[in-house]
Amino acid sequence: MGRVYDDAVEAGRAALSRGAWPDARLQFGRAIEAAATAEAYEGLSWANWWLEDVAACLQAREQAYRLYRKADDVRGAARMALWLGDDQNEFHGAGAVAEGWFNRAARLLGDLDCPERGWLTVFDANAALGRQETGRARQLAVQAEEIGRRHRAVDLEMFSLATEGVALVTEGAVEQGMRCLDEATAAALGGEYENLAPAAWTCCRLMQVCEEVRDYERGAQWCRQVEEFSRRMEARFVHGVCRAHYAAILGWYGRESEAEEELAGAQQDLTANRPYWRAEAVVRLGELRRRQGRLVEAESLFNDVPWHPLAKRGLAELSLDRGDPAAARAVLERVLRQLPAEGSVDRAWPLELLVRAETALGEVEAAGVHLEEFRRIALTVGTRPLRAAARFLEGLYAAALGEHGAANVCFEDACELYLAPYDVDRARAELARVPRGGTLTTRQVAVLRLVAAGLGDREIAARLVISEHTVHRHVANIYARLGCSTRAAAVSRATQLGLMA
Repeated sequence: MGRVYDDAVEAGRAALSRGAWPDARLQFGRAIEAAATAEAYEGLSWANWWLEDVAACLQAREQAYRLYRKADDVRGAARMALWLGDDQNEFHGAGAVAEGWFNRAARLLGDLDCPERGWLTVFDANAALGRQETGRARQLAVQAEEIGRRHRAVDLEMFSLATEGVALVTEGAVEQGMRCLDEATAAALGGEYENLAPAAWTCCRLMQVCEEVRDYERGAQWCRQVEEFSRRMEARFVHGVCRAHYAAILGWYGRESEAEEELAGAQQDLTANRPYWRAEAVVRLGELRRRQGRLVEAESLFNDVPWHPLAKRGLAELSLDRGDPAAARAVLERVLRQLPAEGSVDRAWPLELLVRAETALGEVEAAGVHLEEFRRIALTVGTRPLRAAARFLEGLYAAALGEHGAANVCFEDACELYLAPYDVDRARAELARVPRGGTLTTRQVAVLRLVAAGLGDREIAARLVISEHTVHRHVANIYARLGCSTRAAAVSRATQLGLMA
């Protein structure tokens, strides 16, 4: 092709690998000027994909497809058909058009054993996930992994492993699924993927699952890794829907200003380039607004995309916030009827809200049934926020039965387990509503005796071999139990009740 062409293609590929998208577009444009090949158009399509120039991306992919077909390069043509199908899904939500391109790729490949066959298989796996056919998705993902391994296509193997991980988590095999996702994400951020797009998708999958199972600690750790990877590349690594998942983890971990910035950016990106997926940012911004107490704005955002599951969740929570549990229950019962049978992780949030609605309505027996199912899911998943939510619901249930001592213990446990400040405040508010019986736990008495002796939080922590943060929470819970707001008042009240003897 000539030295100019070869140098431009090599420079374009190097620019793609380091995230220099404008430079990549420039270099592949130079290559096309020298020789308008399918290879150069394919490279240009990826530069435009990262720059979110949708029209230019699709145009370059289609030109590459035509040139590969003209050259009778079956694998190249099938590869472009695959990516065109994925683009139609991602940019336009055009499922029928996407299916047409996927079917074209399948016919071109025939019985060929090659990486393109693996990509077609893993795309089928992700489609099965969308239909909630997790067993089928897992089977296809394993097949794609084997193809990737056989052809030394690490990005195919690891993205397929991530897809298997999502299927496993959805089925309740959370620990095994998260191991798959952790490994695939480590490979993505470790520079093992030849194509950076599947690396971004892998990180997106991990953040999506962390959000769904409320593994905010794991999600926050990987968010920091993504941030560092983006800094090294000097380019944003996650776009659109991925940014929405990323922002949700930041928000639930208490980094609300960063979450708001990411969601605003995600909403802008998706509205401009991926309007079909815009709802992913809208619903998460609505949830952030709800937690901020901006209920009218939250309702408007949820009603903008009422079909989205997280919008239904948000509207149910708004009904609970406004003291209308009957309206919340009506929404939640419809959601549960549309979900898989008992045991699916997807049932966790509607069950959680339904218990809250039923206890508020005084329907204690129904609340107990749904609490038991939620408890089983929380135990299976095992993440700290889900365990906290289970204790919180157990507190509501105990309070509804008039078991105030048990309710106190449950709400205090929830305060200890919750990570997000919003959740901690809600648990404390419920704790304050429980009638006080003037009792303290053994640990609380130990803390209060040291308070009475004049010790500060740091000294108490050292004496009891616990963290200062735990001491602070014990003191807050003592205040709630005794109805006091100062240390002196708490010591005096406990002494009057004979609790310091």
